[in-house]
Amino acid sequence: MSTSTSDIIAAAGTSKGGFYNHFKTKEELFHEILGAARKIWRERNLHGLDDEPRPLEKIRLLLENYRDRYLADSKNFPGGCIFVNLVVELSDQAPSLADEVNEGLVRLGSMIKRFLDEEKKAGGIGNSVNTSDAANLIFSGLLGACVLYTSDKSLKRLNSTIVSLIAYLRSMDTGR
Repeated sequence: MSTSTSDIIAAAGTSKGGFYNHFKTKEELFHEILGAARKIWRERNLHGLDDEPRPLEKIRLLLENYRDRYLADSKNFPGGCIFVNLVVELSDQAPSLADEVNEGLVRLGSMIKRFLDEEKKAGGIGNSVNTSDAANLIFSGLLGACVLYTSDKSLKRLNSTIVSLIAYLRSMDTGR
């Protein structure tokens, strides 16, 4: 975290006293921002998942939400997904903070795998599907879509990637 506390104070238009009245360190500010970002991520990306009866449909909706309700909102998120950006930026500068951000990404991958395992157990996908590999492909595709969209803001490419991931999901569906 190479940004100085003075730079943060100047960018926020506050005073040292104002900053230190709320935060002891810039790391404490980081944790506060991270908590708020997680809340926004959950509200946007998990929206409606509880209403979907099938785990495969939960993954489909998660992918669509990530595209439509989160990532494509360049007005509120001009830099793309804050978590992907932070984990890349912090990996060399502040590994412990990067690890904390990465923990959320690991949980996302685990959630996708859990949904696939539930669908497999219910007979919605075939026994030959390796849910670890499938979850990794979906998760990697999602993160790849984020990186590409962040770099070029191409809604067409973002949509194409998400549509391809959904087609992959549907290709596993046994139509139970």
